[in-house]
Amino acid sequence: MKKEVLFMSNGHGEDLNSRLILQELQKIAPHITITAMPLVGEGNAYRSLNLPLIGQPKNLPSGGIFYMNPLTLLKDVSAGLIGLTLYQIRTLLKYCSGYHLIVAVGDIFPVTMAYITGRPFVAFLVSTSSFYEGKLLLPWLTRWCLRSPSCLAIFTRDAFTAKDLQQQGFKKAYFLGYPIMDILTPTGTNLHLDNDIPTIALLPGSRLPEALENLRLLLKVCESLAILERVQFRVALVQAINETDLKRLAAKLGWQYQTLGILIKDTIRIECYYQAFSDIINSCDLAIGMAGTAVEQAVGLGKPVIQLPGKGPQFTYAFAEAQMRLLGISVKTIGKSYKNPHLFTEAAKTIQAILKDETYLKSCQKNGQERVGKPGGSLNIAKAIAHFL
Repeated sequence: MKKEVLFMSNGHGEDLNSRLILQELQKIAPHITITAMPLVGEGNAYRSLNLPLIGQPKNLPSGGIFYMNPLTLLKDVSAGLIGLTLYQIRTLLKYCSGYHLIVAVGDIFPVTMAYITGRPFVAFLVSTSSFYEGKLLLPWLTRWCLRSPSCLAIFTRDAFTAKDLQQQGFKKAYFLGYPIMDILTPTGTNLHLDNDIPTIALLPGSRLPEALENLRLLLKVCESLAILERVQFRVALVQAINETDLKRLAAKLGWQYQTLGILIKDTIRIECYYQAFSDIINSCDLAIGMAGTAVEQAVGLGKPVIQLPGKGPQFTYAFAEAQMRLLGISVKTIGKSYKNPHLFTEAAKTIQAILKDETYLKSCQKNGQERVGKPGGSLNIAKAIAHFL
């Protein structure tokens, strides 16, 4: 009998992890039919695979991260969050009887949605970790769902969390790897690097218009750093940031925009690249990041990361501070507000010191292995899902 699996996820990083797992599942079990249900956003990670989608994918103001700022929850409600959620529940209950297994990727939302179907499910708790507080304090509803006989396995994003959950009595908790580390093979893009000077990666994030505001702050750091140290900058951009956006930003900040994504101011030259994230992150000596998943990937590769608090809605000081707890010594956040007049100078001085600190740079390598882990998670989790089927 042909098996049918539903993948549910709630956010950009969650969709990405889910897509990576299901791609491996398609390879090892091509007879399985896969459907996806993005609970937050438009599900672009799934659309690229031409998978059937259910549940009316829709973008909301918070992007699914309103827990960092209650005001964004109100914006989501006014944009139709309650109606959307009720529709998603009705849709799920309508179709769930046809699925042999549900894969819930994210946090309390997809886990609860999987539970209410009454179907067998596995949970990948990609949105949380014991590293945040030293012990994972799951909401009671999540605990209830995960203790259900319907829950066949709990996959975690790091080994520390799996061990913690095991000690809390969740014997089905396992760490099989973190899928986002499986897509960091360089493409071979020529970044025109000078091997004699340090490379700084700029990671402004993926959500617009926030990513453009983040890039504005990152360019300010570049201006301050160029005074102190001879370095080279490479920006990893998403397709949503187009040439017109870059031209406007350059004009606003007194930079010159040249064709092919080159920004120039005085002696500073910054090169922007699309679809070269892996090349940039592997080649860099340090990253200045205002992103979630991209910063985790940089840390996983052993890179030190400097963070700036932004305006949000995603990358605020609260998000950056939580990310420091999650990722440990590899990440340093400068200041608490993007309005701090000394922010860029402090960031530049910190970067200069890090680049000269060999002991710290080596410790970032070890920390990356502990906090994020090695490649292979996508296939390992896919094999586990195939086993349950």
